[in-house]
Amino acid sequence: MNTEPRIFITDQDYHRLTALVSQVEGQWAEVLEEELGRAHVISQKEIPKDVVTMNSRVKFLDEATGQESEMTLVYPQDAKLEAGRISILAPVGIALLGLTAGQSIDWKMPNGVIKKLQVKEVVYQPEASGQWEL
Repeated sequence: MNTEPRIFITDQDYHRLTALVSQVEGQWAEVLEEELGRAHVISQKEIPKDVVTMNSRVKFLDEATGQESEMTLVYPQDAKLEAGRISILAPVGIALLGLTAGQSIDWKMPNGVIKKLQVKEVVYQPEASGQWEL
């Protein structure tokens, strides 16, 4: 389905997202589960500061359209697109999880179109700021 760059996830995010996947149904929960299965799990204190983790604010580029966006990757109950908070169960949210600044991924959207997304910058990452419980 995707061009699969190497992705990293914190141990805390891995456990929380695994629990989330077990509680919800649907295509995007299955896709998230696949991504978790290929992720390299790292301690919160060892995750590089340029990796997109849960509750990170990230600037990314849709390479096909040239549109740059800035969003915070959040759990479904905290999602609010108009406030710049995208759910981890949204296709773009799953695509961004675990990527490092500068990485790109080809991601199949619900309409079948393949988007090439590139992480431009991790503007804020909780782990880099010592926010261990977000």
